[in-house]
Amino acid sequence: MTAGPRLGTHRLASSDLLRSVFRRHAAGVAVITAQDGDAPVGFTATSLTSVSAEPPLLSFGISTGASSWPVISRAGHVGVHILGEHQQELAATFARSGADRFGAPTEWRTGAEGVPVLDDVLAWLVCRVVARVPAADHRIVLAEVVLGDPSGAGRPLLYHQGRFNGLRD
Repeated sequence: MTAGPRLGTHRLASSDLLRSVFRRHAAGVAVITAQDGDAPVGFTATSLTSVSAEPPLLSFGISTGASSWPVISRAGHVGVHILGEHQQELAATFARSGADRFGAPTEWRTGAEGVPVLDDVLAWLVCRVVARVPAADHRIVLAEVVLGDPSGAGRPLLYHQGRFNGLRD
């Protein structure tokens, strides 16, 4: 017989419980970008997930209250960037409300389909948005990979216990 969770320490479902549990879950850090006319938008995401290999699909979540949501809600394509541990400040910039995310020192260029592509990341993809699935006050965006580059150097950036961290052996 295996022991289950200790009785008496459990809590009923709540947003606080969910946040407390996911603070213990180390997640990779990505930046999602899109273009709206001349204005690029982007945000830091830890919800990136591989969905399917054939066809190559991924997903990420975004709050409908996020400043990037209006553009993401109508974008045909998005950029997905996997950050390296050397990019903690970049992750923080794209996570900070009101920040000039594409101003100096952020280095980027316009890529395929007009998507902003960040420089010096571990890997990046340009993806075609195929669905936006309602999930309470968020949307789960499903996107099909169009092209990308997995050849960046370095080790992955992780998010754990409310902080950006490098991977340790």
